[in-house]
Amino acid sequence: MAERLPVPPAVDRGCIRLSYLIGVVSIHAIALFAFCPALFRVSSVIATFAGLYVFGTLGINLCYHRLLTHRGFRCSRTLEHFLALLGICCFQDTPAHWVAVHRMHHQHSDESDDPHSPLVSFLWSHMGWLWLENRDFRRVAILERYVKDLLRDRFYLRLERPTWLAAIHVSQWAIFFLLGAGISWMSGRRPDETIMAGVSMLVWGVFVRTVLVWHITWSVNSITHLWGSRRYETGEGSRNNWLVGIISNGEGWHNNHHAQPRAASHGHYWYELDVTFLTIRLLSRLGLVWEIVLPDLPLAGSLATAASS
Repeated sequence: MAERLPVPPAVDRGCIRLSYLIGVVSIHAIALFAFCPALFRVSSVIATFAGLYVFGTLGINLCYHRLLTHRGFRCSRTLEHFLALLGICCFQDTPAHWVAVHRMHHQHSDESDDPHSPLVSFLWSHMGWLWLENRDFRRVAILERYVKDLLRDRFYLRLERPTWLAAIHVSQWAIFFLLGAGISWMSGRRPDETIMAGVSMLVWGVFVRTVLVWHITWSVNSITHLWGSRRYETGEGSRNNWLVGIISNGEGWHNNHHAQPRAASHGHYWYELDVTFLTIRLLSRLGLVWEIVLPDLPLAGSLATAASS
């Protein structure tokens, strides 16, 4: 069993990041309205699961992680910016801050300075690390150190302004409400039913989807550093977890990823389903992405000497 870690030394246990704590609690609370029978609509549920792919897979997995953090492929600036906007809609902070924290994780994975190692505790790695002030997260310092390359693009620099984020979130709320209301109105429903349909689409299509994307993303931080198999000896606790691999559309092949971080494919064999990489391949065939970094499969012979702890 790996040695337990203390909370990172830069964390101030007595200082809560209220904006993060209130945001996480509030969005979970709003998502619970999905259990209200009056807000159940088949179209809203479909929008939720479609959103897991559109916002979670395209926005977080493909853009924030494999493109912006690791530069596993290239695409046009227009497509990159569009995908980044999808990622912002997942309420996982700005692209620059997300990338900076993830690069920090790779630099210090499962060490004392890792921002979210489960060797502190499962709850800490899953969500607790978001709620306490961390001096290493001070915006100017972390951005200057980890994402100078990203901030050369004025688009990402502008997104560091809270007003831009607020405008994006309000816009997505309005779009989902109007989508649900529009479907109801075109079906000839009464005005009160139309409004409820809009609320239903907002609750399911934004808030339920956001909670699901959160826990899928957080599971990569927590579960795949605790449970699963190890193909490569990577010097930290990353694991390939088939369950997380499936629900995250490929992010759960985490030991593969830590062995070769730049590779756009996290699944290294045919049975390691990686929907995110299949999407990258499709975009490549459409001429929308290029210079895809592929895994160096001869490394597959370097089996981990210690399989699981």
